[in-house]
Amino acid sequence: MKYLLVIGDGMADNPVPQLHNKTPLQAANIPTIDRMAARGLTGSTVNCPPPLPAGSETAILSIFGCDPRRYFTGRSPMEAAAAGIPLLPGDAAFRCNLVTFEDGEMPLEKKRILSHSAGSIDGDSALESIDALLSDPRFAEALAAARMEIHRFPAFRQLAVQHSSDISGITLIPPHDHLGEEAGPLFPAGNQRAEVFARLMRLAHAILDRHPVTEKRRAAGKMPANGIWFWAEGTAIELPGFQAQYGMEGAVVSAVPLCHGIGVLRGLEMVEVEGATGELDTNFPGKLEAVWNKLQQYDFVCLHLEAPDECTHNGDLPGKVQAIEWLDSKLVAPLLARLEAAGLDHRVLLLSDHKTLTATRGHDGDPVPFLLYDSRQDSGNGGVYDEAAGEQGPFVENGCVLLDRLLDGKNDCSANQ
Repeated sequence: MKYLLVIGDGMADNPVPQLHNKTPLQAANIPTIDRMAARGLTGSTVNCPPPLPAGSETAILSIFGCDPRRYFTGRSPMEAAAAGIPLLPGDAAFRCNLVTFEDGEMPLEKKRILSHSAGSIDGDSALESIDALLSDPRFAEALAAARMEIHRFPAFRQLAVQHSSDISGITLIPPHDHLGEEAGPLFPAGNQRAEVFARLMRLAHAILDRHPVTEKRRAAGKMPANGIWFWAEGTAIELPGFQAQYGMEGAVVSAVPLCHGIGVLRGLEMVEVEGATGELDTNFPGKLEAVWNKLQQYDFVCLHLEAPDECTHNGDLPGKVQAIEWLDSKLVAPLLARLEAAGLDHRVLLLSDHKTLTATRGHDGDPVPFLLYDSRQDSGNGGVYDEAAGEQGPFVENGCVLLDRLLDGKNDCSANQ
């Protein structure tokens, strides 16, 4: 038996007026996923239990079978695990996004956050921008005084570690949930220790805003990487071993450090695919082959697609619909065809981790639809996979039990589990 976990990040949504009050899932042409839904079971589940953050940091923990109310200590430690960055006692990790603030002569606090990802900055440009910042003596001195270091990555997602850190009482806000808003009210706050992060953000903007690498992006008509944003603070985390719990090994195919990090902490193999960007231009053929190759090696593989989430954050509604359709046509359809041609029995859990709302370009923790499919069975439900279909099926209160349902071979998700 092969077990496939498919996560379409942020693909669930609310009805959108531009789509004649359909959701992107309802508007998308997903014949293979709908065929699975017709033969399988659809329902809805909560992956982001209140009062925890509505985001992948809690949702994917749930999906991987770990109750975030027990295990969540912050997002960045999971990303650090994917990068092999050890966190010592007293250390705290932080996401440090390269971001775009609006241009103008007003103070940074008055500038709006235009992009949480500096316009989906490419890897080489991200390294150029972060190197320009880290090589500036003023910033290097301020970083050292804050007992911090920034680990550079070829993406908008940089990672910071503070030694001898105390993050209690500090409020750091995700930039992707506040696009188009003034930065000042969203700055690090809560106590005096938060000011060190705000000072570094102001200094980074002063250095980067008119730096030659930033002006080069403006001249090319691209969003400038003219600032940084600290968020997703957390301390070291331990998760239960996947093999000890389920008696099997497995792999995670993703472009996102968070998803890889949770897998690593559970003892799963992290599979990186060249050209996998986390955007709509990701290497779909490469991800397909990576999943198929790992299904030859393991019985369990997780396939994570970030593109629906990033398209929504970027205000790209057609892109979100396209990402969902390509999840179906470029990944799920050929994978199922290969499994069927090989005569391999298989079970699939497919779901959105959380909602990412077209209306706000931010995350939402409301229930999301899930699909549980077994190639050996036909439920006769005859439905489709979308939010409305999920609401008509069983409601699973704790999303962390769905992985058990996938791996123990049961489809009997009764209400309010």
